[in-house]
Amino acid sequence: MKQILIAFILFFLTLNLNAAVKYSPFLDKQIELNLQLNENNLSQERIRELIEKQENLYEKQLYKIMSDKQKYIDNGMVVQDINSKIFSLKKIIAINKRAGNSYAVLRDEVQLKSYILVKYQNNLFKNVLMALDLPSLEEFEKKLSSYIVDEQKRVLQLTKRDYDKYLNLQESSSVVKALKENIREFHALQDIHSDMISYIYKFENKMYRLNKYYTFHVMGLVVYLESFHFVQNINFILEPYGLSIIKILIMIFLTLIIYGFRKVVYVSIQRGFSKIDFLEEYSDIILSKLKITIETLVIVININMLIYVYNDFSAVDVLSRAFNIIYGVYFTLIVYILVNTVAAIKLSSFDAVSTPIKSELINVGIKIINFIIIIIGILIALYFAGVDLTAVLSGLGIGGFAVAFAAKDTISNFFGTLSILFSNVFSQGDWIEIDGNEGVVVEIGLRVTTIRTFDNALIAIPNGTFASKDVKNWNKRKLGRRIKMNLGVKYDSKIEDINKAIVEIRDMLQDHPDIATQNTKYVHQNPAYGHSVKLVSKDDLEGVKKTLLVYLDEFSSSSINILVYCFSKSVAWEEWLATKQDIMEKIMEIMEKNSLEFAFPSLSIYNETQQKSIGS
Repeated sequence: MKQILIAFILFFLTLNLNAAVKYSPFLDKQIELNLQLNENNLSQERIRELIEKQENLYEKQLYKIMSDKQKYIDNGMVVQDINSKIFSLKKIIAINKRAGNSYAVLRDEVQLKSYILVKYQNNLFKNVLMALDLPSLEEFEKKLSSYIVDEQKRVLQLTKRDYDKYLNLQESSSVVKALKENIREFHALQDIHSDMISYIYKFENKMYRLNKYYTFHVMGLVVYLESFHFVQNINFILEPYGLSIIKILIMIFLTLIIYGFRKVVYVSIQRGFSKIDFLEEYSDIILSKLKITIETLVIVININMLIYVYNDFSAVDVLSRAFNIIYGVYFTLIVYILVNTVAAIKLSSFDAVSTPIKSELINVGIKIINFIIIIIGILIALYFAGVDLTAVLSGLGIGGFAVAFAAKDTISNFFGTLSILFSNVFSQGDWIEIDGNEGVVVEIGLRVTTIRTFDNALIAIPNGTFASKDVKNWNKRKLGRRIKMNLGVKYDSKIEDINKAIVEIRDMLQDHPDIATQNTKYVHQNPAYGHSVKLVSKDDLEGVKKTLLVYLDEFSSSSINILVYCFSKSVAWEEWLATKQDIMEKIMEIMEKNSLEFAFPSLSIYNETQQKSIGS
């Protein structure tokens, strides 16, 4: 009665183990091919045929899995419920152990290990499929290696016991036959497991690429195209170079998309400018300045995307950092061009309306802004290069004193620049003289001021020098450029003629249209000077001179000197020269009219004996 009950229980438990598909169509087929390969007396051609079938089966299964990845993540590769089979087998083994059926226990133990091995394979595939969503191929490869190492450890524990000796049993009972079949099947599953791991490593790049196709919902198109024989032949040629028909098509498509995206960028920038009032009218100029930069940036983006696709939709860490640095440089360059273009446009409009803002102040301001932009660009590049900016910035605080000490001259020059700008000592275009250097100010920079000398040399003077040296500014005058001369007349001239000439010269200067006199009217340019609380002369403050003097000045060794001291109305050098020439011509006429002759150095020798004078 007990034996009947055990047989009845075993019958119902084994109902769950018998199915048309034991594991899955793929595994069942691979087991069948593996068993055929292990048969004796196979020809080399037959072996190659079976191996080719195995490889084709693996590749087809790969496309099948990647076409519906989520289904395989949820259910795995096995059609049957492995856990229920394992549960049933454990019950059967326990019953057979109690019944003393040792071969039946071995049979079911081997079968149990086969199911557990398939379960391991199932879990491995699930983990691998989920790891495909990692952001880079390198991360996927690391995760894949860790999964396989763990899997190998579990499989090694599972396959410790050697069952090969039972294959030599001479008994012909159904239990022994089933035991031998299960052992061969278990060995086949071990071989398949090893093959699977090999193919996973072989197809890891392809799996990662196919996963991207699955993510972008183009997997159906990929499977369709690669089903054609000529596509497979072309791929066979291209694959050694890391290419395929699909890759090339995607690269072409991306290039067209990015090229078209360039137009969208232009329109977006133009619309952005239209929302900013002071930039709207300059949008065409700014875009023309940015055109080359944007064009090259689009090319860089295109190259980056092509490399990304070529590398199986995976970013290479070194290249990613390099491209991020390039993007940071382009961002800095675009901001730099934008700021300088707007500044140039605004400066031209300032000139047009004669703005009171000093051009030097604007120039230095632009340089400071550009310096800040460059510093920010360097920080962005360092950040993308993987540098810890926190450590860099904190290091600047510690090394600030040393840097400040080493750069004391630079700091001195910078504050010298501020002093020049806010003290209004001179401006660009002024004729100045400092420390023996004389010329026209070309530019006031952050560190140096450049002067163009009258012999056309360029001198760079550190701005810190202007704080400790006297600066003579010839342009700080609005009315009156001095004309000073000494007219030497002979000692034998009559005093009446001299006095008459002095009066006529004075009257001539008073009436001359280009000579400043007390009657010359001048409107001060800054009305605020009239209400200034400073005790300063408005004429001296703006540089207005009207002094006119014509007097006997001295008895020199060879002549009686008449001082002529006046100021031309114009301060321009050429106009001053013309005025001075006209005055000299008129003085010569007055001297001739009054019978006066210009003296020249002479020497008289007297002989006391002969009382005879000899002139030389």
